Parts: sequence; C-alpha cells; structure tokens
Amino acid sequence: MRVFGSWRDWPSAAGALGEVLPDETIGKLAHAYEFAAGHHGDQTRPAGEPYPWHLLEALEIAVDAGARDEDVLVAALLHDVVEDTPCSLAAVRAEFGAQVAELVDWVTKAGSRESYLSRFVTAPEEVLTIKLADRYSNVQRLHTHPRPAKRATYYAETVRVFLPLADRLPYFRDRFAEWQENYAYLAS
Repeated sequence: MRVFGSWRDWPSAAGALGEVLPDETIGKLAHAYEFAAGHHGDQTRPAGEPYPWHLLEALEIAVDAGARDEDVLVAALLHDVVEDTPCSLAAVRAEFGAQVAELVDWVTKAGSRESYLSRFVTAPEEVLTIKLADRYSNVQRLHTHPRPAKRATYYAETVRVFLPLADRLPYFRDRFAEWQENYAYLAS
C-alpha cells in the first residue's frame, strides 16, 4: 500500500511539483499553503503531527491522482481552513476566487454528519478528488490514531461511504481497495 507523506514542508512539495506543474501554478499553491498553514497555526493531527503535513499529503495525493486544475489543487490545500480555523469562506473567496471558495465549501462540514456525507453522492469529480485525497490522507495511517474506538468507527465510515464514492474514480478505487485490504483488521 502506498503511503503518502514525503512532503513535510513547502520546499519539498515545490520541488516535486516543479516536475509536473507550471511555475505560475506553483506560485499560487505556495500562497495557498502559507495562507492555510498560517490559519491552522499550531494545530496538530490526532497522532501529534503538525497539521500542515496533512494539507501537503492531500495535495500530494491529488497530484498523484492526476489533478492538474489549479483551483482544485489550491482547494486541496485549503480544504480544512474554514472548517477547522476561524477563517471564513468569504476570506477564502476574497483571496483565491469564487471557484476555490465553492470547492472549499463543498468539503466543509455543515449540518449533521450524515447530511454532509450524503452530499458527496452528487458531487462533481473535482470535489471528489479533493475529498478522497483528504480522506486517504486521514486513513493511510489510521492505525496510529490514539483512540481504538475512533479507528474502528472511522474505518467503518470509510468503507460504508467513501469506498462507493471512490468507485467513480479509478485511481481512488484502487488506492482505497488496497487500503481496505491492509486495514481490514480494524473492522473488528
């Protein structure tokens, strides 16, 4: 199973991105990364990693999946900024434009968890790319989550909700199928 995470800082990401993206796009991604990292501040992931690592993983996964649309890639870096920081969607729109704000809005939790998750059934491919890159980043090291009960429920939710969504995009179908095989022990 491929585990992403070789980009731990912006220079590492920019170096790799330089092989597949134009300089102008990399410049916009650098700005989005600084914006997101600044808003996330000292936040950490459940296993203690700096939060920006997750943002870079989501970007790395989206790029590996073949995403090249600048707005999709910017939104991959910003996907949690409205949900997990005081940053508003209006601030994202003012800084990055209406299309990026719309993509970020799609992946920002609002209302009940079930209504949020059910929205993805009708989501466009660009939104699924961002959300599945985010989810794959979250689950690729699910075994490191400090709470066993959370590992089990997150595994079950991923199988129930995200594997059917991943079937729409062959890259993610293959990644999640391999992930499910490797982490099946978390179902019990």
